[in-house]
Amino acid sequence: MTSLPAEMFQPDTSAIGASLTWSALVSLLPLVFFFVALGAFSLPTQWCAVGSLVVAIIVAVIGFDMPVGMSLMSAVEGAAFGLLPIIYIVIMAVWLYNLTERSGRSKDVQAVFSLVGKGDKRIQGLLIGFAFCGLLEGLAGFGAPVAIACAMMWALGLPPVRSAIAVMVGNAINVGFGAMAIPVTTVANLGGEDPVVVGATMGRITPILFLLIPFLMLFILDGFRGIKQCWLAAVVSWFGMAAGHLVGTHLLSYELTAVFASLLSFILLAALLTRWSPTTPEELRSPPADERLSVSQTVLGLLPYWLVVIVFAIAKLWTFGVDIPGALDSTTFSFVWPGLEGVMAAQGGQNSAVVFSVPWLASPGTMLFLTGLIVCAVYAASDGGGKYRLPFREGLRTLGVTIYELRISILTICLVMSLAYVMNLSGQTVTIGAWLSATGAAFAFLSPLLGWIGTAVTGSATSAGALFGNLQATAAQSANLPPQLLLGVNEVGGGIGKIISPQNLAIAASAVKSEGSESEILRKALPYSLSLIVLLGAITFLASNGILGFLVV
Repeated sequence: MTSLPAEMFQPDTSAIGASLTWSALVSLLPLVFFFVALGAFSLPTQWCAVGSLVVAIIVAVIGFDMPVGMSLMSAVEGAAFGLLPIIYIVIMAVWLYNLTERSGRSKDVQAVFSLVGKGDKRIQGLLIGFAFCGLLEGLAGFGAPVAIACAMMWALGLPPVRSAIAVMVGNAINVGFGAMAIPVTTVANLGGEDPVVVGATMGRITPILFLLIPFLMLFILDGFRGIKQCWLAAVVSWFGMAAGHLVGTHLLSYELTAVFASLLSFILLAALLTRWSPTTPEELRSPPADERLSVSQTVLGLLPYWLVVIVFAIAKLWTFGVDIPGALDSTTFSFVWPGLEGVMAAQGGQNSAVVFSVPWLASPGTMLFLTGLIVCAVYAASDGGGKYRLPFREGLRTLGVTIYELRISILTICLVMSLAYVMNLSGQTVTIGAWLSATGAAFAFLSPLLGWIGTAVTGSATSAGALFGNLQATAAQSANLPPQLLLGVNEVGGGIGKIISPQNLAIAASAVKSEGSESEILRKALPYSLSLIVLLGAITFLASNGILGFLVV
């Protein structure tokens, strides 16, 4: 341990037995406990999180010599971050869907997607879980896209667990470009590289991975039959997303990559469906609408979803006359979490994670809340002659019901974020990363695994970039590898790791009204996440050795 005043703490990556290897292996214990308890023993997620948190605190205090008070305050800060912004976003996203359900307009939403998707639930799954979810990811991120898309998929009548897995897999590769590509900007800045170059490198790698995603989604929803009957839709969906990533990162703006690519994928698939129809099994055919939908029914049924895109676009992009993103960001205030002032980063300097930001107006949750208020007002004023009756007060009451229904998920997310913060601030997460980076030239294959682990733990690709950006750049320099490549695959791998992130599992399970199904979702989603991260590792290794050198900008 570095000699510091008693009130200070700086993690040592060789704290246990003066060995990096032993320190890393012990640091893995909280994660091993969580995934074994959840995946092998099917314990309720909240109890898995409690047990893992206890293990993490014990490792922090005994193994890394972190003061007990600091370890406990780390857990408290993590829980607070779970509440704001993560749970804030999840509650508002689910509430937005519940408004369509409570008003009776959810049937109109199903009818619209049934019409566009030619009545085939698998095609609708591609439209919602791949293209529309990617659009929301590009604009918002932070859990909102998965929550909204899962709720919409469930409303189509698809099996809840399959819906959740399909959305999480479909959203994974866009996560690195989520929320106006904040993960790219973060990892590039911390790694000392140009984010435009890092984003462009990612934009050459992601099309290879995207080639698999629509086919995996079809397999998840309907096995090999789905691939056989809907392969053309999968190819078109892939082409739109892949072309969008290439064009977005090289010719437009890396910040808009996920938005542009998702729109292009949606438009091309919708255009295909005007000329082509899949063979649809009866059990996967959407029930015909009771009546022909009017323009008003269509517009109002989809109101929460097209309105949220407009609200996010204005909040994130509007600078004409008034810099709205700047004005919203200016309302965010930050403070150092009490009791953690002396927590240092392993590299020196105060750990940035102890600075807690409260993005009141800039939070995606606030934008979703504003959207919900507008939807409540419009639905109250346009009730279709009583058919869609939802008074404004009843719409607000639905928010309270939503919070109550999500109470277990709220507890779970708070506990998971407590676990993430204890592992982060005590040095456990960075120790795992340092251990992997010590493999030299072979690190090119393992590099994406850092982002995968970081996001699996924290639930955020941005956090994974903050944790490992500097480490990736340092390892690249030591092993004579392209830094922009390692920084880029850190974020792409982070998106793949989000598939099995406990936070994401809880969000998806609650959105499909299947609280407690997290263990089943994890067991069935894990093979997809592992397959994609191994493929990404192989691509990275080949690119770093010049065999796929064209992938590096």
